[in-house]
Amino acid sequence: MKTGIANLPLHTGKAPRWLFERMVRLSGAISKAIVYEFGTKELLKRFADPFWFQAFSCVLGFDWHSSGTTTTTCGALKVALKNQDIGFFVCGGKGRTSRKTLVEIDASGLPSKNIEKLKYASRLAAKVDNSCVQDNYMLYHHCFFFDENGNWAVVQQGMNENMARRYHWISDNVKHFVEPNQKIACDIIHENVLDLTAKDSREVRKTSVDIVNDNPLHLKKYFSGQMTLTNFEQLNMPTHHPVLSMDISKRGWDTLKKAYEFQPKNYEELVSLRGIGPKTLRALALISELIYGEKASWRDPVKYSFAHGGKDGFPYPVDRKTYDKSIAILEAGVEGANISSEERRYAIKRLHEFIS
Repeated sequence: MKTGIANLPLHTGKAPRWLFERMVRLSGAISKAIVYEFGTKELLKRFADPFWFQAFSCVLGFDWHSSGTTTTTCGALKVALKNQDIGFFVCGGKGRTSRKTLVEIDASGLPSKNIEKLKYASRLAAKVDNSCVQDNYMLYHHCFFFDENGNWAVVQQGMNENMARRYHWISDNVKHFVEPNQKIACDIIHENVLDLTAKDSREVRKTSVDIVNDNPLHLKKYFSGQMTLTNFEQLNMPTHHPVLSMDISKRGWDTLKKAYEFQPKNYEELVSLRGIGPKTLRALALISELIYGEKASWRDPVKYSFAHGGKDGFPYPVDRKTYDKSIAILEAGVEGANISSEERRYAIKRLHEFIS
């Protein structure tokens, strides 16, 4: 379900208007060509592939490797596919716009049953990458793609002081949000990453739910009046990772009490509760280890790197004449595709011959 991660350096600036307008037209033409030829589900699969998405951004002429490839490409797609009658929707975006995702899903006009499932998927995908995988990349971009059949994909991005990290999801074969099947694409590996979705964290997930359902207020006796887990450094906690600061303040205890009253059935249900965030989940993970000996995974789920190549002049400056010709051919092909299936295939074939 979780299809990959990409690490990208932070770059300042934005796409000039002349380039963004072309990105909108070309991204829309390519997306519609894929939908007409293969269907909306195939387009979702491609957006969920970090390699394909990076190549797609490069074809649109943006930076070959910067953090802006994500936000600008998703922004262009949102403009291009708005009000297009192809049964495909793009919601969310960067910063404050990301917080409008659920409202925009509501506005899609799909049946309420599908709407609720889509909103749940959007919220949980963001929460898992922000709270269950604590790699110090705070999410600032969340783009949610879905079709009229309820299939969905997520492209979201977090940022630390030096880098951006992009996460990709797909709805195929969804069973558990907190145990995603991952393909990782990056060469930046960080130490002390708490991954509560890993197989090695399975027992910690079970124990965390048990702790909450057994009334977490019973744990206060272990804190000797102290309200932060950093105090346990005095008790010689295991030294294979630093004891990270976390808040078990009155608000934290109140959140755990509400979770206890709800009695979550499993870890995903616990994660889905409002108020349960990175600090609470990290606290439960460390309590699980401290008291019950269940260790979580502290390995960064990132292994390999990739690169492609626009706006910043690499591998060469954007050739506007060629760009416009590509747009014209693609748009003509898509327009022809509306006439008949045979002509649609012929238009795609002509496009392939042109690119070759």
